[in-house]
Amino acid sequence: MASPPCRWQPPKGGSRLAVDPPHPDPPLPHEQVRFAHNSERQFARLLDFYGIEWQYEPRTFTLERDKAGNPVQAFTPDFYLPAYDLYIEITTMNQKLVTRKNRKVRQLKELYPDIKCKIFYQRDYLSLVTKYGLEDPATEPEQ
Repeated sequence: MASPPCRWQPPKGGSRLAVDPPHPDPPLPHEQVRFAHNSERQFARLLDFYGIEWQYEPRTFTLERDKAGNPVQAFTPDFYLPAYDLYIEITTMNQKLVTRKNRKVRQLKELYPDIKCKIFYQRDYLSLVTKYGLEDPATEPEQ
């Protein structure tokens, strides 16, 4: 038995697909932020992959004020993970130069005892790069 004739006709004004093409997925959070360093972007990419909500540099903590009460030293951790109520500072610089960040995190904990903040050191980052096949921290993102 022959199949019935097709009655579909293209819309007036030219031929188009009868069904809209699928829409691309919306960009992931790490694709919408301009990071100071590629290691931060890679860390955010990993958090996105595992569905962990994060915020990039959402809060600056004053660590020292002058006599007039003006901030003279502050610290802005790289990430905040709301589900864990945890701030994360990523450092991939030479470990000999990390002393300043360690001091700032120590001051943060003294001045804001209810704030949880962890430093993610170069060795931790490189371990993730290797384990999850991420690019080297010096690699710039593709445009």
